[in-house]
Amino acid sequence: MPTYHSNSEQIKHVIREALREDIGEGDHSSLCCIPASQTGTANLISQASGILAGIRIAQIIFEELDPACRVIVFKQDGDHMLPGEKILQVTGPMRSILSAERLVLNCMQRMSGIATLTRKYVDRLAGSHTRLLDTRKTTPNFRLLEKEAVRIGGGVNHRMGLYDYIMLKDNHIDACGGIREAIRRAKAYVKQHQLQLPIEVETRNLQQVEEALDEGGMQRIMFDHFSPEEVRQAVALVNGRCETEASGNINLDNMAAYAATGVDFISVGAITHQAVSLDMHLKYLRTAS
Repeated sequence: MPTYHSNSEQIKHVIREALREDIGEGDHSSLCCIPASQTGTANLISQASGILAGIRIAQIIFEELDPACRVIVFKQDGDHMLPGEKILQVTGPMRSILSAERLVLNCMQRMSGIATLTRKYVDRLAGSHTRLLDTRKTTPNFRLLEKEAVRIGGGVNHRMGLYDYIMLKDNHIDACGGIREAIRRAKAYVKQHQLQLPIEVETRNLQQVEEALDEGGMQRIMFDHFSPEEVRQAVALVNGRCETEASGNINLDNMAAYAATGVDFISVGAITHQAVSLDMHLKYLRTAS
């Protein structure tokens, strides 16, 4: 299963583009009233309770904008935070601190909201072997950081995009004329192009599960919008021949019931597209020189 938190160059690219989007030709608000020589210190303070995510991203943002900024970290990604807690302190040129402020807050608030919701779902899996997967239901150009937030919250990253995993969904299957033909084409494509890509197939009923198993060659079968009892039957049909995943209309209220079926993974798009950002603020303390 791929993870993306170690891809620093891609993260730096995202951050550079975000800084370019926000600052453009210059932060005129800071340029007009803050002398270039003025330095100072600011604290980032939590205003909410939840799981912290984005500390490493904040450090990279300050470093990319101005290497003269020095960050002291008081809490780590994955820590639980409470309102009023000091998360980090940054000292350096005030123009740079002010220019980075909004991007730091936007990233950390959004990531912490995702990590917090992810942790709630993961907690419902306690006592089972089932793991929580994220999806591609992410914010365009922010997926890398949202998936890192899922990982920090205890979830597992699924595919990053369309390029690193073959996933035959309902529309692919219908366009091919059936599940068997879709799987055959996927296997032939992988062989022809000598690709090391896993194949997953989405099924909508137990008959399709049986057809997929008869065809074989996939790493995982997804049970889409199955009831917990139907998932239990499908897991029994698979009987360890490949990985299993349940998806569709799974929430905090029924999560435990799906985990009790013995399914390997549960994917939930809500952990990224329905997460609420957690409030934080950056408070200027003093002029250092």
